[in-house]
Amino acid sequence: MLIQIGYDIEIGVSAPTALLYMLQVHPSRAADIQTGEHITISPPLRTDHYQDSFHNHCARVHVPEGVQSVRLRNHAVVYDPGWHDPIDYGAVGHAPADLPVATLPFVLPSRYCEVDSELLAFAWAQFGGVAPGWHRVQAICDFVHNHLRFDYQQARATRTALEGYRERVGVCRDFTHLAITLCRCMNIPARYVTGYLGDIGIPPVPYPMDFSAWFEVYLGDRWHTFDARHNTPRIGRIVIARGRDAADVPITMVFGANTLQRFEVTTFEVTG
Repeated sequence: MLIQIGYDIEIGVSAPTALLYMLQVHPSRAADIQTGEHITISPPLRTDHYQDSFHNHCARVHVPEGVQSVRLRNHAVVYDPGWHDPIDYGAVGHAPADLPVATLPFVLPSRYCEVDSELLAFAWAQFGGVAPGWHRVQAICDFVHNHLRFDYQQARATRTALEGYRERVGVCRDFTHLAITLCRCMNIPARYVTGYLGDIGIPPVPYPMDFSAWFEVYLGDRWHTFDARHNTPRIGRIVIARGRDAADVPITMVFGANTLQRFEVTTFEVTG
C-alpha cells in the first residue's frame, strides 16, 4: 500500500535563536519513499542537516533577528507492505552478560525512564514469574495499557515513567516511557520510537492526527515492535526517530522562548 504523510507546524519566536527538528522519515525507510520528502521552511532559512548518534535525520535552522515565526511543512508518499506488527511468541530474552554491547544503552536509566526507582522492585514482583522473552514483554504491555488512562488534556512534557505510574494517566509517550522502564528493570533492552501511525485498518479515530510513540525491545536476534498504548498489532507505522526516550527524539526544540502556533499531521492510505 501507499501512505501519504505530512505535517504543517508553525512556531513563533521572539529573538534570534536556533530551531532543531527531527521530522524526516528514518533512514531505514528511505527506500520506501516514493518521490522524496518535500520539506519547506518559511521563510527560507539556513539549515544544517546531520545524523545523531542513533542515526536519526536531524536539522538545525538558523533563525535571525526579525523573524517572528518559522513554519515547517512536508509531504511524501511512502510504500508500506500493509502488514500488521509481527508477533513472535518464540522470541527469547537474554541474560545481561549475553546481550550485544550495542543494546546496553537501552537497559540503563535515562531522562524519562527511572530504572533505578521503586519501579525496579515492582517490576520483579509483578513480572518475575512470567516466562522470559515475548510473553514477559507482552505482560508489561498489558499492565501499562490497563494501568494508565489516555487523556490528551493531561499531557505534560516533563512527566517521567515513575510519575506516570503514580498518576495513572498520560498520552502515548507516557505509556511508552512506563513500558520501556519496566522492560529495562527486567534487563530487557527497550528503545523509544516516534513516527507516523494513522488509523489504517481500524475505525476512524475521533480526534486530530498526531505523531505517535511506541517502543522496540531486543529479543532473540533483533528488535521487535510493541505498543502499550494501543496494545494490538497495527498497520502502517512509519518511523521518524529512535532513542533512549523522548528526550533523544524531540519533534522540534527551540533554544529560547517560543509558542506553538500551528500543528497539523496527516497520515492516511492512498486509495484510487
